[in-house]
Amino acid sequence: MNFGYARISTDCGQDTAAQIDALRAAGCERMFEERASGGCWDQPELHRMLDQLRDGDVVIVWKLDRLSRSLKDLLAIMAKIDAAGAGFRSVTESIDTTTPAGRMMMQMVGVFAPGHHLNQRLSEPPALFRRREVSLSCCHWSMNN
Repeated sequence: MNFGYARISTDCGQDTAAQIDALRAAGCERMFEERASGGCWDQPELHRMLDQLRDGDVVIVWKLDRLSRSLKDLLAIMAKIDAAGAGFRSVTESIDTTTPAGRMMMQMVGVFAPGHHLNQRLSEPPALFRRREVSLSCCHWSMNN
């Protein structure tokens, strides 16, 4: 069975209609709609859907960030989908874990996940660096001297 999952953030005046239309066009037979932040694990409809997955099912989302905006949570969700024997597909991105290429793509996401936190730290605004001492590589500098 194809399960569609649509999520909108709580802080914007959107609805899931466009996502639902795209998911129906992609062949979804059951829909789960969520109004929650993608950065939090407390998504009851997502967990209800994950609990219902069986071997051969496919979870389909409009876009990967609709599933989660947290890389850690995304990897945990993907592990649950895989453990159920189900697949995953994104309508707007080239991710489909029911194919060998799609499984490889998700494995690449997992491989690069540890670098995600480093990337976040390196992209901090320069003002944050100026407010505190920062050690970059072998160089040490402070704006307070």
